Amino acid sequence: MLFTTKKLDPKYNNASAFQIALFSLNSAATTLYLVLMEYAAYYVNGIVGFSVVFASVLLTALRVFDGLIDPFIGYIIDRTEGKFGKFRPFIVLGNLLMMTSILLLYHTTHLVPQPFRLIYFILIYVVYVFGYTFQMIVAKSGQTVMTDNPKMRPLTTYFESLFVTSCYGGLQLYAAAYLIPKYGSYKNPGLFHEFTIFVAVLSVLCTILGMVGIWNKDRPEYYGVGKNEEKVRMRDYWEILKANRPIRQLVLSAAINKFSSMIYNNVTVCVMLFGIMMGNYALAGQIGLLTIVPNLIITTLGVMLAQRIGQKHTFAAFMKLAIFFQVIQLVFLMTQDIKGVSLQNMTATSIGFFIIYILLNGSKSVSNSIVVPMIADCSDYEVYRSGMYVPGLMGALFALVDQVISALATLFVGGVVALIGFTDVLPQVEDALTPQIEAATLFMYCGVPMLGWIISLGIMKHYELDKKRMQEITESKRRGNGA
Repeated sequence: MLFTTKKLDPKYNNASAFQIALFSLNSAATTLYLVLMEYAAYYVNGIVGFSVVFASVLLTALRVFDGLIDPFIGYIIDRTEGKFGKFRPFIVLGNLLMMTSILLLYHTTHLVPQPFRLIYFILIYVVYVFGYTFQMIVAKSGQTVMTDNPKMRPLTTYFESLFVTSCYGGLQLYAAAYLIPKYGSYKNPGLFHEFTIFVAVLSVLCTILGMVGIWNKDRPEYYGVGKNEEKVRMRDYWEILKANRPIRQLVLSAAINKFSSMIYNNVTVCVMLFGIMMGNYALAGQIGLLTIVPNLIITTLGVMLAQRIGQKHTFAAFMKLAIFFQVIQLVFLMTQDIKGVSLQNMTATSIGFFIIYILLNGSKSVSNSIVVPMIADCSDYEVYRSGMYVPGLMGALFALVDQVISALATLFVGGVVALIGFTDVLPQVEDALTPQIEAATLFMYCGVPMLGWIISLGIMKHYELDKKRMQEITESKRRGNGA
C-alpha cells in the first residue's frame, strides 16, 4: 500500500507517512513566500514606480544573489550540530526573517521618498533572501534524516506535490477571485497589504507543523550513517563536486525544469493566458480547485511507480508525459476559440481544455516534486563514496543552480513582453488580445517548457542512481563499507 509502515525493513531509517507529510509542510512554508514574490514585479512596477525592464533586471539580479549565498548557508548547516539539532534552528530563523522582510517590503517601500526607494527595496529584499535560503535549504537537505527506505522516500514526492500545488493554486485563486475583485487591480497597495498578512500567517502555521515532523529525526544518530565524521571544510566542497556526478546531473536537470516552471507559472504569463486570451482571469485561480483531486490521483500513481521502478525512471517517464500533453495543449490553444472557456460554461472546448490541463498539470507536478527525495539519494551516495555527510552542500548546490538559472525566468518574461511593446507597464487583464500577445503567450506557456524537458531528459539519461544502485549503496553503508 502507498502509505503503509507495516513490515518495513528494520535495516533502514524508517519514518511514518505522517512524519514525512508534516515535514513536507516546511517546503510549503517557503513556497508560499516564493509564490508571493512572483507578484513583486507588479508591485515594483505599478506601485513603487520602476519600469518593466528595470524591475525585471532588478528582481533577476537579486535572485542571482540569492543563489550565490546558498553554498555558504549550506556550509553553515553542515557544520552545525547543537542541542536544538542541525536543521530546526534554521527553519525558525528563516521563517522569522522572511516574515519580517516581506511585511516591510510590501507595506512600506512605496512610502519611502523616491530617491531612496531602490536602496531600501534592495536592503529589505536581501534580508528576505537570507531567510528564504535558510528555510529552503533545510527543506531539501532535511530529507536525509527523515528516511532512507526506498519504499518510503518517494512519499515525499506525493506530499511535496500536494502542498506545492496547493500553494500555487490556492494563492492564485485568492488573488484572482478575491483580491482583484476587492481592490480592482495590482496597482492598489491595499491588495498587497492583505496578501502579505495572509501568506505570513499560513507560512508560520506550516513552519510549526514542519518542525513537528522533523523533531524526532533531527538527531546525530540520523546524520549520515550515525557516525560523527570530522566536520567538513570549505575546501572539501570542490572535491565533492568534482567526484559526485549524480548531484551535478540532478541539479542541472532540475534547474532547467524550474526555469520552465517559473515561466509557465509566472503571474504575467497567467494574466496573458487566462485574463487576455480567455477573458476570464478568475479561472487562473479556480482551475486550481478543479485539479486538486485529479492531481492527487496522478501523483499517487507516480509515487507507486517510483516505489516499483525507482525515482530516476519515474522522473523521466513523467517528463515524457508532460512533453506529450504539452504538444496537445499547444495545438489546442492554436486551433480552438478559448475566449469562452469557463467552469460555468462547460462546452466541448471548455471540457477539452480542462482535460488536457489536468493531465499536463499532473505530469508536471510529479516530475517537479520527485526531485526533492532524489537530492537525498545524492547525499546518501556521497556518504557511500567518501564517508562525508554534507546535506547542506547538496541542498545548497541544488538551490544555487536552481535559483541562478530560474532567476532568468523573471528577466526572460520581462524581455519577451518588452519586445511586444510592454516596456513601461506589464500586461493587464483588461488589455485587448493582439497577435503579438497570443504568440508570446504560447511561446512562454508551451514552447519554453517543452524545450526545457527535452534538454532535461538528455541530461538525466546517464544518471546512475536508479533503484538497484540505491539499494546497493544503502546496504554498503549499513555494512560500513565505502565505494
